[in-house]
Amino acid sequence: MGIVKISDLMHENLRVAGNALSRSINAQAEHWMRVGMLAEMHPALNLHEISQMLVRAELDGGLDIAVALNAAAAPPRAASGGKR
Repeated sequence: MGIVKISDLMHENLRVAGNALSRSINAQAEHWMRVGMLAEMHPALNLHEISQMLVRAELDGGLDIAVALNAAAAPPRAASGGKR
């Protein structure tokens, strides 16, 4: 764990958003960092799709940048919709 220095305005934005969404300031900052990281790695995805990625990552044990990068490099999986 480390210390990240942010501006007073960003700290206030985190406080307001965190209170509105029932998150601590640190939890809100981490959420925004995860969303931003995924948005940069997957620019074609919208917020809904990024949120789904975060839920899947949580179910798989947490978001790992190495896994997220591999997912970005891998070709999209075909939907399984019938017998093979």
